[in-house]
Amino acid sequence: MTISADLLTRCPLFDGISPEDLPGMLACLGARSMRADKGSVILREGSPAKDVGILLSGCVQLIRTDFAGNRTIMMSITPVKLFAESFSCSKAGLLPVDVIASEESDYLLIDCRRIMTACTHACSFHSRIIFNLLQIVADKNLALHQRALITAGRSTREKLMTYLLIQAKEANNARFSIPFDRQGLADYLEVDRSGLCAEMSKLKKEGVLDYYKSDFRLLNLPMQDTIE
Repeated sequence: MTISADLLTRCPLFDGISPEDLPGMLACLGARSMRADKGSVILREGSPAKDVGILLSGCVQLIRTDFAGNRTIMMSITPVKLFAESFSCSKAGLLPVDVIASEESDYLLIDCRRIMTACTHACSFHSRIIFNLLQIVADKNLALHQRALITAGRSTREKLMTYLLIQAKEANNARFSIPFDRQGLADYLEVDRSGLCAEMSKLKKEGVLDYYKSDFRLLNLPMQDTIE
């Protein structure tokens, strides 16, 4: 698969790396180009936590499954973001989640040790990439903290509205799209799908929000179409 330099320069891991240096850098890091069909497991729970993934196209989800078989979507990854980097940088040893392609996806896998350890060629980009990776891990930890605040809500309505308000704030617009279908949103919020759909219908009738599939609009808010 041919990977455009323009695509890679939008990846936060390669921030500050010139496009001319990207091919040599990927070769030095031993990056492996992969493709996954919808529904296939990219990284399996219990496997060694050693690879950093970079999503090039499609969408992947980090999914935790409990002993009863209930799924929880911990995070949904879109291009050109990283996945599994926090586990690979830690002393976790084994992955605590499955990484699953929610649609056909192209991605790169890089052994984290190749990023964190300077090579024999003393490539100048290594220090920059390590700095970038630390920032990404810190931002990902903040995102997981944000999710914990969402799921701490006492009711389905509270969890849903907290999540939607955060999405609107991030989009800086009362109109926005989310990366989940109904089941995916229920799994992310850790609520029952039928209860979620019922609550969404109530909120729509009350004039609080409008939606079509994954597109949402929050209504009757001071921000309206733009959030200050």
